Amino acid sequence: MIRVFARVAFVLAIALTAVRHEAAAARELVTFEGTFAQGGLVVGRTDPGTVVEFEGRPVRVSPDGVFVIGFGRDAPPKARLKLRYPDGLEEVQELEVAQRDYDIQRLDGLPKKMVTPPPETWERIKADNRKIGKVRKIDTDETWFLSGWIWPADGPISGVYGSQRILNGKPKQPHYGVDVAAPAGTPVVAPADGTVVLAETDMYYTGGTIFLDHGHGLESAFLHMSKVDVKVGQFVHRGERIGAVGATGRVTGAHLDWRINLFGIRIDPEFLVPPRREKD
Repeated sequence: MIRVFARVAFVLAIALTAVRHEAAAARELVTFEGTFAQGGLVVGRTDPGTVVEFEGRPVRVSPDGVFVIGFGRDAPPKARLKLRYPDGLEEVQELEVAQRDYDIQRLDGLPKKMVTPPPETWERIKADNRKIGKVRKIDTDETWFLSGWIWPADGPISGVYGSQRILNGKPKQPHYGVDVAAPAGTPVVAPADGTVVLAETDMYYTGGTIFLDHGHGLESAFLHMSKVDVKVGQFVHRGERIGAVGATGRVTGAHLDWRINLFGIRIDPEFLVPPRREKD
């Protein structure tokens, strides 16, 4: 009798498991919107209360089930997403990440100061990096990134995400933003809703610099600006002016360098906005 009961319980457990998975298949437990490619950003939506892990790290999920994941410039072709739903069901998804080719330029015969900053500037550079490192750790539950995205300035593209220069045989850090060629003084607007978390007029590399927090660790950076028209703590709406294009910091001409970071992951801004013409 005990064996019969145990067998019935086992069969019922299998049946319940099957029903559970059929129910999971019947309703979409998670949906995605975005680009599954190196430099891509993806917004996920799932049941409120779901626990999400991406590549073994916890991901913030908003009270209404929104979360964000991103893929760096050199992300491998596969990534692992794990979800544990409020009813106890667990799901593991292996995400396919499209690989990209990047433009690599070699420049030789440059003066040494153009390749390596002089020693007297190192302390200033370290101080700047500390400020930037601090704001990149900001993690709020806000979902301002859902406001939608627009280009922050008008002008053709003069530099793209992922490109890299090798100066006098020394590989430099890849370019992690998109450059918009525009005259100094051209207005720069917020590409999405957010709060100003950094507003500096004179950083060594980036000159006039603004960081906007869009929530969940997603931030926009605007570099080389001639004017900074906002203050830390100020909330700005998409399309609201925040400053003007310039040629400040380490640059050779006026342009806006627009970057997006998801904590330490560098995102390609072009994936979030309509296509733009390139510089002739």
